[in-house]
Amino acid sequence: MDLIKELNKQQLEKEMPTVQIGDTVRMHVKVTEGSRERIQIFEGTVIAKKHGGIEESITVRRISYGIGVEKVFPVHSPSIDKIEVVRGGSVRRAKLYYLRDRVGKGAKVKEKL
Repeated sequence: MDLIKELNKQQLEKEMPTVQIGDTVRMHVKVTEGSRERIQIFEGTVIAKKHGGIEESITVRRISYGIGVEKVFPVHSPSIDKIEVVRGGSVRRAKLYYLRDRVGKGAKVKEKL
């Protein structure tokens, strides 16, 4: 059991910003296309956080060309280059799945002051 804990401790990302539910984040993801590697940016609202420790993941939602797009990112994955918190959100729920049914101003999250 101690061996598993040691492996998890080594794999944990050292400087991970504190990401909360409702925050607008900019995810920098490494994408490999053939032999080339580039960084793709996905910006959206964090609607869910799951698990903890090494298997922690966040779900980010954005509206792209009128269609809602959600991606689940493992936080400590080597394909995640960096995470920027663009603005903090003030919400009273742990999961913001209700934003899926809302459009326009109704889908906005209040900003934390």
